[in-house]
Amino acid sequence: MSVGETLFTIDVSSVQAVALAIMTYYFGVWVRKRVYLFERFAVPSPVIGGMSFAFVLSVLQANGILKVNFDSSLQTLLMLAFFTTIGLSAGLKVVGQGGKLLIGFLASVTVLTVLQNLVGMGVAEMMGLDMHYGILAGSVSMMGGLGTSAAFGPYFEQTYGIVGGTAVAITAATFGMVGSLVIGAPFGSWLIRKYRVDTPIHNTSDSEVKVPEELDSDVIDSDHQPTMTAQLMKATSIVTICMALGVLVSSYLDQFITLPAYIGSMMVAAVIRNVGDFTGKYRVDGKGLNAVADISLVLFVTMAINSLKLNELVNLALPLIVILACQTILTVTFMWAFVFLLFKKSYDSTMLCVGGIGFSMGATANGLANMQAIAEKYGTSPKAWLIVSIVGAFLIDLINALLITWMGTW
Repeated sequence: MSVGETLFTIDVSSVQAVALAIMTYYFGVWVRKRVYLFERFAVPSPVIGGMSFAFVLSVLQANGILKVNFDSSLQTLLMLAFFTTIGLSAGLKVVGQGGKLLIGFLASVTVLTVLQNLVGMGVAEMMGLDMHYGILAGSVSMMGGLGTSAAFGPYFEQTYGIVGGTAVAITAATFGMVGSLVIGAPFGSWLIRKYRVDTPIHNTSDSEVKVPEELDSDVIDSDHQPTMTAQLMKATSIVTICMALGVLVSSYLDQFITLPAYIGSMMVAAVIRNVGDFTGKYRVDGKGLNAVADISLVLFVTMAINSLKLNELVNLALPLIVILACQTILTVTFMWAFVFLLFKKSYDSTMLCVGGIGFSMGATANGLANMQAIAEKYGTSPKAWLIVSIVGAFLIDLINALLITWMGTW
């Protein structure tokens, strides 16, 4: 710790940064259980705890009292691990389960991803801001959510010199997650009433979600039931191998184009997953992989939020509000016109619309929560549930990362 005239500076090591992330995460868990609105709108615990911590540090720094510097080396490692698990989920056999409707839906949300960036860039330019802020408040935060925001915020700061880029992206992602839950289910109900959509009959057999076998796979012989420790070890091992090979791929690609550090690992992971699927020599562990993904995401996002300098948002507040309002209108209008109406006003298309609003403004979990709310009233749509899970969980993340990188060079 160093002492200036009035400003104390504390340097937090990488291990200490992880410890702080764990503490702020569980503080967020504690607060969420006690505040109804946080629970109602599924505000993530890392956001609650991390934003509280970041707000206190930002106020202290703005008033010349205390400055905290975080070592982000382990945060980078956790980011690589999380996006590697996304690549390991990208099975082409799983994609085939969705058929033509999945391809059409994926094409639609890919177009929406581009439009989110174009709208964000256009509004940012009109308000006299660097257009990169528009991308950060575009598909980085809307289609990408917290994980992509925490990854690309620092990337834009370092690559394009965008001040407060991480704070902008994470703040926008938080808005999107709350907004998608407020808008999604009511909008779906409105579509059903306005267009008199035929809804399924409620019964036990129709309400079961049919998940393809490929979504629940493992690295070991399926005739044995492994312990959780064995599953975690195998998942961690394959993630680590993908990360190591991904570093080599990223180093090679950097000779031609500047890409986020995790792209190489994600590409290697996708190849390894699909080689296993098509050869049948090995399978990727579902439960262990999910655990690695969840832990790395929680810690990585919480660490990113903890280190936010929220005071940098003061001059960006009004432009950010305008951009986010435009993004909300764009997303809802697009889902209505290019998903619901284009896909023949069916119940499946209604559910895709509702789920699409969820993950196009926040996260896959938001989309599934919106769909569940509609299903409780009108009945479920197994096909739409599967498609939203596949597209929102990993396919659009792969496409979005490439589009963000490409459009960032404009």
